[in-house]
Amino acid sequence: MTRNGSRAARELLREPLSRAVVIDEALSMIDESGPQGLSMRRLAERLEVRAMSLYTYVTGREDVLEGVVARLLDHLIRNLNKEPAETWKGYLQALAHQVRAIAVDHPQAFSLVATRHPATPWLRPPLRSVSIVEDLLGHLWAHGFDDTKMVATYRAFSSFLLGQLLLESATRGADTGPVEEPLDEGDAPIPHRDGDVDLTEAPLVRRLQPKLSEDHSAEEFETGLETLLKRLDMELSQ
Repeated sequence: MTRNGSRAARELLREPLSRAVVIDEALSMIDESGPQGLSMRRLAERLEVRAMSLYTYVTGREDVLEGVVARLLDHLIRNLNKEPAETWKGYLQALAHQVRAIAVDHPQAFSLVATRHPATPWLRPPLRSVSIVEDLLGHLWAHGFDDTKMVATYRAFSSFLLGQLLLESATRGADTGPVEEPLDEGDAPIPHRDGDVDLTEAPLVRRLQPKLSEDHSAEEFETGLETLLKRLDMELSQ
């Protein structure tokens, strides 16, 4: 078979190019060499297409990175909805394990979930998706939490996940520093735009936006530290 014929045969066997195919291949590349190793040129080489072909499906590297995060979080939501929890504790446990699964299965990609700019500045990674936060708040609301308790639980829970799982992903070889900006051959927009996210389908997030936007970092640090010291004191005194 000629070289051109061999190439044509490979093209026939290959899955047709689509946004999903591009994002899946990008995730595979990130799993292998981290986000810093991803470029549009290298991605095109892996897919055996011309780099310009990718821009039919993505606008550039920034869009690809956002697509990888969205893919991971969409998968999380699908898994979470397979077996709905009956209690708020059961829900938080299930959600925590689903987020941890990303850190374990895709430690290099978890740094994107944990450190990239969230959908809105007042949402916290790794729970950076409006739909996930709305789902979390909805479960707490259904179990009798008022607005203040819902926001406090969300803050404490997301802080625990971020600290614990960033550390765990780092022990698995991930670079937990933020990806440099923008290194985007496609000149895709950087999603720092607060207010561009449609909250129509997220009434709890929309209602609680003022509370979610408040900065209680110092208070939360002291509370977390005191909780840790009390637990250590209890364990050491046994």
